[in-house]
Amino acid sequence: MAHNVKISNAVIKRLPRYRRYLKELQKKGVDKISSNELSRLIGYTASQIRQDLNNFGGFGQQGYGYNVADLYKEISTILGLDKQYKMVIVGAGNLGQAITNYTHYYKSGFIVESLFEVNPKLIGGKINGIEIRDCDELVEYTEKHNIDIGIICIPKDSAQEVADKLCFAGVRGIWNFAQVDLELPDHVALEEVHLSDSLYSLAYHMNRE
Repeated sequence: MAHNVKISNAVIKRLPRYRRYLKELQKKGVDKISSNELSRLIGYTASQIRQDLNNFGGFGQQGYGYNVADLYKEISTILGLDKQYKMVIVGAGNLGQAITNYTHYYKSGFIVESLFEVNPKLIGGKINGIEIRDCDELVEYTEKHNIDIGIICIPKDSAQEVADKLCFAGVRGIWNFAQVDLELPDHVALEEVHLSDSLYSLAYHMNRE
């Protein structure tokens, strides 16, 4: 795989979808698939699929197609899913709890190590055996346990301050659910999830003639 090539964000966003379909094909015992068959399944054009995958080197063979297991493995490696990531969640309200439960049940290599909260009623409690700690301990805990990812599930007013603390403590990525655009240093990756934006896009698509 050529690491020096800048891959567009649109391609990166399509990779998890390829991976999901390939996993289903593996479950059904499918060994190989052509870009045309993949196109019918996923809904992208065959040339789009070939173009996307060619960004990372040639995986397919002319007249043979793609080896499903190999391609699944390659995409997992490209996405960095061959590693484990330690995470902390800041905000143990409904959303923080839902994400903790989600990662617990899907066992996908993203491990929630701890939750942090300012509400004294929640501090000391546990979700799926994971302790909820006081936000005052965030920096020390994150540094000590070499946390990779910080997940922000708090109101927007405190989000930037928490992000700054997480970056200072050495996280390599932030998954932000607060309804505010964060400013981070260049070496920290950021994925922002604005739930309302997603809902508004849905409304737009529903109301298009």
